[in-house]
Amino acid sequence: MKILETERLMLRRLEPSDLDRLFELYSDQETRQYFPEGTLSYEETKEELEWFLNGHPEHPELGLWATIHKPTNQFIGRCGLLPWTIDGRIEVEVAYLLDKAYWRQGLATEAARAIAQYAFDQLQLSRLICLIDRRNQGSIKVAQNIGMTFEKKAWMKLGRTCCTQFKQVSNE
Repeated sequence: MKILETERLMLRRLEPSDLDRLFELYSDQETRQYFPEGTLSYEETKEELEWFLNGHPEHPELGLWATIHKPTNQFIGRCGLLPWTIDGRIEVEVAYLLDKAYWRQGLATEAARAIAQYAFDQLQLSRLICLIDRRNQGSIKVAQNIGMTFEKKAWMKLGRTCCTQFKQVSNE
């Protein structure tokens, strides 16, 4: 089921058949180097996919979606909107992870921009964040490219590393 589409990308709900391709992404050390939990095993990837397939119990309109490169019809990542509770406040993160073969082509910015627009226009959210490892200059650039600005340093719930929290408010 298609969620949204850009010039070069189509984002759709994840399907069980995406497991092997998702595992390729999640098991790649370079792709996952800034994720606090690091790489995932096949079983961990399967558990995460099952969670995505069932949807968030409190926010079914949010989630991570298969990201398809339209020119090649290839599954190249998973992007979407993730709910978090940070400092007692519900936040929604614009999340993006693409296969490293597709880095530096503007695709993450294209996906993130469309996701933010969808969140503001369709879901009527008033605020979005990105949680980014402070060393991940590529992701920081994507957040800045879609209009996000530095808000504060934050601690990742799953990890020990400090990350940078960026924010975007719909009326800014």
